[in-house]
Amino acid sequence: MYLYELSAVVIYFAILLTIGILSYRRHISATDFIIGNRSMNYWLTALAAHASDMSSWLFMGYPAVIFTGGLFNAWSAVGLIVFMFLNWQLIAPKIRVATEQYNSLTFSSYFESRLADTSGMIRIFTAIMSLVFYTIYISAGLVGLGLLLETLFTIPYELGILLGIFIVIPYVFIGGYLTLAWIDLFQGIFLMCVIIFVPLYILPKVGHLDGVFQAMHLKKLTFSLIPDFSEKTWWGILSGIAGWGLGYFGQPHIVTKFMGIKNVHEIYKSKWIGMTWMCISLTAATLVGMVGIAYFTSGLHDSEQVFIEMVKETFPPFLIGFILCAVLAATINAMSSQVLVLSSSLTEDFYKRLFHKTASSRELLVVSRLGVIVVALVAFVIAYGKFSTIYSLVLYAWSGLGSSFGPLLLLSLYSTKINKYGAWAGILLGGISSALWPYINKLFTPQIPALIPAFTLSFLAILFVTLLTNKKSAMPYQK
Repeated sequence: MYLYELSAVVIYFAILLTIGILSYRRHISATDFIIGNRSMNYWLTALAAHASDMSSWLFMGYPAVIFTGGLFNAWSAVGLIVFMFLNWQLIAPKIRVATEQYNSLTFSSYFESRLADTSGMIRIFTAIMSLVFYTIYISAGLVGLGLLLETLFTIPYELGILLGIFIVIPYVFIGGYLTLAWIDLFQGIFLMCVIIFVPLYILPKVGHLDGVFQAMHLKKLTFSLIPDFSEKTWWGILSGIAGWGLGYFGQPHIVTKFMGIKNVHEIYKSKWIGMTWMCISLTAATLVGMVGIAYFTSGLHDSEQVFIEMVKETFPPFLIGFILCAVLAATINAMSSQVLVLSSSLTEDFYKRLFHKTASSRELLVVSRLGVIVVALVAFVIAYGKFSTIYSLVLYAWSGLGSSFGPLLLLSLYSTKINKYGAWAGILLGGISSALWPYINKLFTPQIPALIPAFTLSFLAILFVTLLTNKKSAMPYQK
C-alpha cells in the first residue's frame, strides 16, 4: 500500500523538480534570488501571491474550525477575501512603483529609503520582528508536514518534520524568487483542483447537502453565517473579518510578490486571476469542513486531519498519495516564500548593513542560502515541541507580522507626514503588543483577536510619535 502512495509522491516531486530545473538560471544574482529581477508576468504574480499565502492552513487548519464550529467560522475566510482584494487594490500598484524607484528589494530597505533613516534602526527592528514571527509561521508549516507524513506513511512525527526541512530547503536553493514563482503557478492550479474535487466527490456519499445540514443539526452546529442578531454574533462577525483580514497589509511574503511583476499596469489582471483562485479555494475548503461533519459522525481525535482522513478512507492508495501531494504543495509554497523573505531580510538588513556593506552580489547570495538553513533549524525546534495547533500558530504569526508592518506600509504609501521615529514606534509596539496579547486577552469576555488592538496601537503610535517628534518625513515617491 505504501509503495503506491510513495510512487505518487515521487512522480509529483519529479514534476516539480523538472519545473525548477527549467526555470533555473545558472548565474543568478542577489536581485534575481530575492525579487526575480522584476520580470514576472501577471499569471505568475497572481498565483505566486495567493498560492504562497494559504499553506497547510487551507487543507488542515481552516477546515478544522468549520468541522468543529460550523459555518459561522467561515467569516474568517470572508475577511481574508475582502482584505486581500484591498491589498491588491491599495498596496500592489503603489509598492511596485515605490520599491523600484528606491531600488528596494525588501520591506525594510523600502522603509529605510522612504523615511530617510540612516541609523539602520528600521532595518534592525524589521529583521527582528520578521525573525520572531516568520520562525513561528514556518514551524506551523513543519507541523503540517509532520502530521501529513505521519498519517500517510506512519513515519514518526519528529522524523516527518525533519524530512519537511529537507524538502523545503532545496526549493529555495534551486533558484530563489523566480523559480518558486513557477512552482507556485503549477502547485496553485493543482491544489485548487484537488480541494474542489475531494469534497464534491464525497458529498453524494453523505447524502448531498441535505445530509450535511442534518449532521450539523444533530451536532448543534450552525449552518448559517448569521445565526441570530445578538451582539455576540455581530462581534463574532467583526472579529472573524478584521481578526484575520487586517493582517494582509503586513505580510512580506505576499506583498513582495507584487514587487516582482514586470508591468505595473497588468496588476489589475493579476488581481482578478488571484481573487478568483482564492474565492474558489476557500469555498471548497469550507465545504471540506462541512462534508467532514457528515462523514465523521462520531468526530475525530484531531480535527485538523479531517481532509487527510477523508481522503485515506475514500480513495485507492495511489490516488491518496497523489491527492495529499496538494497538502504538501500548499505547505511548501508558503514555507518556501517565508524562508526566502526571512533569509533575504537577514542578509540585507543584518549582514550587509552591519557587517559587510560592500559585499558582492555572489557573497550575498551565499549568505542568503546560509540564512535559509539557520531559519529552518530554529523552526524545527519549535515544531518539534508541538506547542499548538496549525491554526493557532498561523494566527499568532499572521497577527504579529500584520501588526508590525501593515500600518507602516499603508501610511508610508498614503501619507507624507510620518517619519522614522514614528516608524520605529509602530513596528515595535505592533509586534510586541501582538506577541503579548494572548496573555492579556484572558481578561476580556468575549476575547479580542490580537490583530485588532495591535494593528490599531501600531497605527496610532506612528501618527502620535511622528507628531511628538515633529520631524518631516522623506519625500514620498512620485508615481
